[in-house]
Amino acid sequence: MTTSLDTEFERHRSVLLGIGYRMLGSFADAEDVVQDAWIRWAGVDHATVEEPRSFLVTIVSRLAIDRMRLAHRRRETYIGPWLPEPVRTDREELGPADTAQQRDTLSVATLRLMERLSAPERAVFVLREAFELPYEEIAEVLNLTAAYARQLHKRAGARLAADRERFAADPVIHRDLVDLFVLAARTGDRDALQKLFAQDVPLWTDGGGKIRAALRPVRDADRVTRFLGGVLGKYGEVDLTVIEVNGLAAMVMILGEYR
Repeated sequence: MTTSLDTEFERHRSVLLGIGYRMLGSFADAEDVVQDAWIRWAGVDHATVEEPRSFLVTIVSRLAIDRMRLAHRRRETYIGPWLPEPVRTDREELGPADTAQQRDTLSVATLRLMERLSAPERAVFVLREAFELPYEEIAEVLNLTAAYARQLHKRAGARLAADRERFAADPVIHRDLVDLFVLAARTGDRDALQKLFAQDVPLWTDGGGKIRAALRPVRDADRVTRFLGGVLGKYGEVDLTVIEVNGLAAMVMILGEYR
């Protein structure tokens, strides 16, 4: 019986992680929510569950909303900017990610923008945009009316629309820019590095409460270039590697003292 329960749950694990991560912006929190969902799944009378996927999506969504509300309160006292936790999507499957719209909901930029939404708005937005659920099903999952779910989705979309367009990234162009960034960083060519930035570029840093980071965004191409040059110069030998993070190419920089 346990094996059967495990198999059924594992069939949906990537989707459940995808819901939790998109709603919370933290892979660790998403894993906790999925683990809590497993405990509830293991304890339910399965004869009463007509559709396991819908049942599990409902549990994870509601658990994630509860955790979102707690997270918002914690982040009010967080030191410095809070950024979504990056995930190596070449190692972890956060379903679904088949369409451009679904992949966009995994991007760090979109996850950051979704922080401005209320918990119900974010839940509706994720379930509609990433999982393409009809409003009637979203209403059942979140214990809302279909009309209110539609209203929340419209409100969320309006709050994100302008900046989502601004941060939309073509994966090929994005990879080319990352490669140029890595080349400039490796060679110490600050002029080449600065040319990659828009003049008003902001640099956000988040130490996760564990290491020192800038408490406010560093703004302006010249200042950002000098900041990065200072970091690269301070730690001597630096490993620069390109990996896939949140569905797009990203640079990992391992500083000398952390090698």
